Amino acid sequence: MTDRAVLVLNAGSSSLKVSVYRVAGETGLVRMLRGQIERIRGNPRFAIRDGEGATIAEESLGENRAGHEACLGFLLDWLAKRDDGTELWAAGHRVGHGGLDFPRPVRATTDVLDALDALAPLAPLHQPHNIAPIRTLARLHPGLPQVACFDTAFHAGKPRLASLFALPRDMTDAGIRRYGFHGLSYEYIASILSDVAPEIAAGRVVVAHLGSGASMCALKDGRSVDTSMGFTAVDGLPMGTRTGALDPGVVLYLARERGMELEAIEDLLYNRSGLLGVSGISNDMRVLLASQDPRADEAIELFVYRIVQMLGALAAAAGGLDALVFTAGIGERSPEIRRRVLEASAWMGLTLDLAANEAHGPRITTLDSRASAWVIPTNEELMIARHTLAVLADGSEGATE
Repeated sequence: MTDRAVLVLNAGSSSLKVSVYRVAGETGLVRMLRGQIERIRGNPRFAIRDGEGATIAEESLGENRAGHEACLGFLLDWLAKRDDGTELWAAGHRVGHGGLDFPRPVRATTDVLDALDALAPLAPLHQPHNIAPIRTLARLHPGLPQVACFDTAFHAGKPRLASLFALPRDMTDAGIRRYGFHGLSYEYIASILSDVAPEIAAGRVVVAHLGSGASMCALKDGRSVDTSMGFTAVDGLPMGTRTGALDPGVVLYLARERGMELEAIEDLLYNRSGLLGVSGISNDMRVLLASQDPRADEAIELFVYRIVQMLGALAAAAGGLDALVFTAGIGERSPEIRRRVLEASAWMGLTLDLAANEAHGPRITTLDSRASAWVIPTNEELMIARHTLAVLADGSEGATE
């Protein structure tokens, strides 16, 4: 008997992250494959590992395979040639912005994709690249059901006040409000707290998703009550190349006094700021931590300062703090950043356990710490696969319309 498999795609401008899950029973999922195709616009390189982490394929695809369509075509051919007892049954996709109309994952029909295209200005680094492979896959594999899973959806139920800007009501009603992002990551963390740290699962928890893109979210009883990102994914914490929170008067000044065009300002906010802009060296935290340049340390200190500042704000939104969870690339792998954050947050009742922190936890505070801190790896791909199963649970398997 052939088992069903769910393909999970997380597409960016220059890479395509891939996971494949075997469906076990009605709702169980077992990861079979995980990998990526890098440099998809130039000379793509494919690398993939099995469920145990062993590399099973690694090759350069050549310049004639450049682009989403060619890379997806290669991937589908490669998967079809595998004799592993599974058949590709559905595909789930990470999509950056769902706006007001998509507070939960949905089947990716043509009408849905057209509506998502209109949201591209709100997530210019992600939305166009998230949607392109859905359309491409619909052409290459027209019988395959596809599901769009939104990074904004987990925050859709947060309190109204946490969604508002102090703007005229007609603008709010038109959709200019705080949405929040990294929702798939936060949803996954919320879903496993009862297993990893049951003592905090129903409490007031702030999750710090710290990576090239960085944000934080306050959870109360596993639900989002507020988050650092807002209308777009450039708000909140400083990131690898993004500014984070910025006085809007700066944008007006740049346009009026320095004559910068909108495209140049957008490039500045998204691509030339953050850790890269402050340090003048790199957007990679590992490079900055290894550097002796004082500009690198200033970029790190600003990053930490804003995290600590946001921790206080989100604890206030949640009505207190029971726990802090670190996740994503920097959060999971950098004991130094975690140490700096916790030492600066000791006033909130967080007492660092140095040895546990160096060992990456999972708990990295002492047992007598009034609030606890944890390191919990995220798994957005599994969350997408779960949502894909749930959306298609009615048995509908028609093509993308």
